[in-house]
Amino acid sequence: MHLFRFIKNVVKEMKLVVWPTVKENRRDTAVVVSLSVFFMLFFALFDWLIESGLLIFTK
Repeated sequence: MHLFRFIKNVVKEMKLVVWPTVKENRRDTAVVVSLSVFFMLFFALFDWLIESGLLIFTK
């Protein structure tokens, strides 16, 4: 059956996977969180500047 062959191949491939270490995982997570906070602040500031500019020009 094709299903059993597929499962066998999946198990075989999963044994070849090189999983990240705890140190690599923490580093990558820190990068993602840091960039997320940076872009959140950047877009919040950009949005505030645009809103302020529009309020000035619409008065």
